Amino acid sequence: MRTVSLVLGVCAIAAGASSMGQEVGAAKVTGLIVSQKDGERREFRTRPGTYFTLKLDPKNGNSKHMVVMTEDMALGDRIPTHRHPNADELIIIHTGTARVTLGDRIEEVHAGDIIFIPRDTWIGAENTGTEHLTLTSIFSAPGYEEYLRAVSVMAGQPVVPLSKGELDEIRKKHVHDGIYQDPSKAQRSSP
Repeated sequence: MRTVSLVLGVCAIAAGASSMGQEVGAAKVTGLIVSQKDGERREFRTRPGTYFTLKLDPKNGNSKHMVVMTEDMALGDRIPTHRHPNADELIIIHTGTARVTLGDRIEEVHAGDIIFIPRDTWIGAENTGTEHLTLTSIFSAPGYEEYLRAVSVMAGQPVVPLSKGELDEIRKKHVHDGIYQDPSKAQRSSP
């Protein structure tokens, strides 16, 4: 319950005046309660077997100012090192342990930890624990969720892995929302 309250509080702060009461087209947004089962559940084509759920964004809840998503990472799964040029990000770790690249340092994080990533700061993570790593990510501006949709399919749909060329084209198209580090230049996660 404390985590839910924390997430909702952080969301309200990140949105500034919050989206409650803001006009969206002709309809007035009056707030939204998103249950654990709600949202747009998707599976990565770049990381088959890893699922994420878009909980709040312009298409889910009509948020003009923020994006909230959850992710469930299997043992050994990695979020490639990348940065967001136009949005701050918060990551709240619910379960598990991860080795996180944040800027120029590498640290271990655990359930209950919160990672703040200022816009344009490198971030990457690897599940180094003995259980699934579950987390919530909150972005201060929309955009990156469209990249996520482009590299995934709705849960239950066939997962056709992306070729390197397809992934490069998608990343080029979405470079204003996410820039990925060249793997040959990435810091090694191993000490």
